[in-house]
Amino acid sequence: MLKGKHIIIGVTGGIAAYKTPDLISKLRKQGAEVKVIMTKAAAEFVTPLTFRTMSQNMVADDNMFSAPAVWEVEHIALAKWADLLYIVPATANIIAKIAAGIADDMLSTVALATKAPMLVAPAMNTAMFENCATQENMEKLKQRSILFVEPESGNLACGDSGRGKLPDTDRLLYEAVRAIGFSKDFAGKRILVTAGATQEAIDPVRYITNHSTGKMGYEIAKAAHFRGAEVTLVSGETALSVPPGIEFVQVISAEEMYRACTELASSCDVIIKAAAVADYRPAHTAEQKMKKGGELTIPLIQNKDILKELGQVKRSGQILVGFCMETQNLLENAEKKLNAKNLDMICANTIGTPGAGFGTDTNTITLLTKNGAKIPLPNMSKFDAGMKILDEVLKLNGEK
Repeated sequence: MLKGKHIIIGVTGGIAAYKTPDLISKLRKQGAEVKVIMTKAAAEFVTPLTFRTMSQNMVADDNMFSAPAVWEVEHIALAKWADLLYIVPATANIIAKIAAGIADDMLSTVALATKAPMLVAPAMNTAMFENCATQENMEKLKQRSILFVEPESGNLACGDSGRGKLPDTDRLLYEAVRAIGFSKDFAGKRILVTAGATQEAIDPVRYITNHSTGKMGYEIAKAAHFRGAEVTLVSGETALSVPPGIEFVQVISAEEMYRACTELASSCDVIIKAAAVADYRPAHTAEQKMKKGGELTIPLIQNKDILKELGQVKRSGQILVGFCMETQNLLENAEKKLNAKNLDMICANTIGTPGAGFGTDTNTITLLTKNGAKIPLPNMSKFDAGMKILDEVLKLNGEK
């Protein structure tokens, strides 16, 4: 995701600097080359040797007038080298200096000189973070298209509890990938993704469901978000974490998913229905737990066909993508669904193929389009499959 990218990590004087070496390790595992700039205060918390070791590069510090190893104006060379300037942790002081255009040390000077995207991860005491001066400075920087990783709430090193905690390094890595990992070819587009299984209640304890874990839909939502889309994820119950920055709608039953999708559909440019929605539900839900005893027959009634209804009201220019999972005659059944539900594309995958289907991290899919194309994808991660699906969506829209 970050292979070949040049990332400058700016480290300022906060206790949260202890997390930054782990972030650097994760960035390098993604293929990024990392250089570090430390403020004088940052060196009081973590030594330059640590960052030199983790980045495998020399560390720049506040001594702007030391002789460089090769002849160059160091702060300008760094500013030009960067694909991303990532300040983590960022104190109130560095945020204020960048907002005011002050350049009195190596980090603030590079921040003023670079034309690369800038990502800032504030970490500080709650009162300092909530102070109107800090909030006004952050707002100024956001208006200049500088990106922020919002701090979390929790117990702080000073003993207070509140907002100002640096997120974990997985979240910090996610934001770096989102900032520069992919082209923003879906910028300005609204995408609705559904994921997971629905649950149809039998009584207050039991329900009918299926084996879907939601992984495919969540990875599609993440891929679209990385590519600049405004994403809404409508999901049944899963054990997955919602990707940061994505609008999330939690549903339980097929009826709840129907209401959510029909309310959101008209405002979306692309709809990708990856959820495994129950075809049937109990005709009646018992108010109390049904006691065991003898044979039991549960009458079922059919749920609304969400995908078909969305196809019937699809507006001009809107792209509608469905999923199809079959145990036999996969492509034949998928093509029937593609035509019957007025879809632009359907993603067909079978149960029983190694590394595909429910609960796996990979999938093997064939994409069928309304134009008659059949595009078999080899087994790949569900994230990569999501990227391929989005590539075809752009082609259907005449954008690629």
